[in-house]
Amino acid sequence: MEARVLGEARSIRDKYVNPPQTTDFGILFLPSEALYAEVLRTPGIIEKLQRETRVVVAGPTSLAAILNSLQMGFRTLAVQKRSSEVWKTLGAVKNQFSIFSGLLLDKVSDKLQQASNTIDEASRKSRYIETRLKKVEELPVGEAQSLLPDLTSSDEDDEGN
Repeated sequence: MEARVLGEARSIRDKYVNPPQTTDFGILFLPSEALYAEVLRTPGIIEKLQRETRVVVAGPTSLAAILNSLQMGFRTLAVQKRSSEVWKTLGAVKNQFSIFSGLLLDKVSDKLQQASNTIDEASRKSRYIETRLKKVEELPVGEAQSLLPDLTSSDEDDEGN
């Protein structure tokens, strides 16, 4: 029986164990618990199968447990792969954010500073003009209307609306 189990394990290894295309181990399913128990009682056969052929022996009750643990392992692997993709995406976002915060915010700051400087310059020129205009004598209303008829009539139109 030991020779037959070892032969079947070698056959499984040769046909199905081909890393990285497959897993690096195989499973030899024994269809009855009695046969599975007999193989387990054979001294050293389980270790020899795993060491020489990388084949695990499974009986009807242990096969479900082995398959469940494999499924959890593959899910864990998928989660790790996905988390790696998430970390790469976060790295790209971090890179883009540093560009945004570095270059774009500096540009916005420069434009705001330019706008502030322009407002300061307009205020300074406005005060200068007001100072110069204070020296000019104010005309009576009638004379001002005759000189600037369009301005006064549009002001009245605006007030009426």
